[in-house]
Amino acid sequence: MSNSHYTGLINKYRERLPVSDSTRVISLNEGNTPMIELKNLPAQLGWKQQIFCKFEGLNPTGSFKDRGMTMAVTKAVEAGAKAIICASTGNTSAAAAAYAARAGIKSFVLIPDGKIALGKLSQAMMHGATVIQIRGNFDDGMRLVQELSSSMPLNLVNSINPYRLQGQKTISFEVIEALGDAPDYHVMPVGNAGNISAHWIGYSEAAGKPCGSCNLCDGTCAYPGSKLSTKRPKLVGYQASGAAPFLRESMVDQPETVATAIRIGHPVSWDLAWAAQKESGGWFEECSDDEILSAQKLLAKCEGIFCEPASAITIAGLCKDIAEGRFKENSKIVCTLTGHGLKDPDTAIAQSDAPVLVNAERDEIGAIISQHL
Repeated sequence: MSNSHYTGLINKYRERLPVSDSTRVISLNEGNTPMIELKNLPAQLGWKQQIFCKFEGLNPTGSFKDRGMTMAVTKAVEAGAKAIICASTGNTSAAAAAYAARAGIKSFVLIPDGKIALGKLSQAMMHGATVIQIRGNFDDGMRLVQELSSSMPLNLVNSINPYRLQGQKTISFEVIEALGDAPDYHVMPVGNAGNISAHWIGYSEAAGKPCGSCNLCDGTCAYPGSKLSTKRPKLVGYQASGAAPFLRESMVDQPETVATAIRIGHPVSWDLAWAAQKESGGWFEECSDDEILSAQKLLAKCEGIFCEPASAITIAGLCKDIAEGRFKENSKIVCTLTGHGLKDPDTAIAQSDAPVLVNAERDEIGAIISQHL
């Protein structure tokens, strides 16, 4: 009987990543997340498309950030770094702290004061990061970590780091492996815009095409290895209405949304994301906070998938765009659900019915059950 087991995305896709045989890999066995076909929701809403959710909330720290962080920290350690730094709305800080702990190096994270979900903050704290709350938003933090990393012995691991996108591109490979080819459409939340850029890099490499979205080269190369797919999907990015620079076609100075993971007004992957959207033939769309929260609850109640609000924007966007006929019938659509719902328990509880308190008596409990049968 074989004792081999999955050991993370770098080892699986080593020939497609910028590592060597001697590179010490820093991994928590991230990746290999489930692809879940939606059954109940399409039937309820009359959708004619085949919808799959790539549930990134089942990565080690509960979000897609682990894909990029394994590469960023691996390359930081390879370069001799003793400390990493990032700005974060929550998920990046959790991943950075965990992978720094795994590597045995220090981590520093800057987060907006009072603007972070407690599930994410608890992760960074438990993993031993030095957490610094700033009186400002994520964009202020991003500016500061760039300044600090340029003048102090700190390796910056936000998605401006090209190795982050190299790790995140592997989601495209996994989707292709699950479906047998690339889907017709791939939809996802857009905040700092690294993820949509990374998806396009991965799909382009898999199809043997130059992408224009990889800031490790001049955008004219094509991965020389074997092709994994025959096509590339249209990429669709969804933004919260209060934090939608791609819909406004300009930066937003004071972004605001309940979806804290995408509460970003100055995305660092601005140019790369525009290239991904235009080259793929996709589009950007926005959703209100009410639409996001309704979609989060709908997905959880209909399909048993509990994702954080930023992830639920993909379902909110689908509801709007399918109704408007923007997706072809009988097409295959993949939704990236970026983070687990337990990242932000307060928001989930606030929109749910409170537990019913009764005496520990059979008749009282039975009466409540009868009301809901």
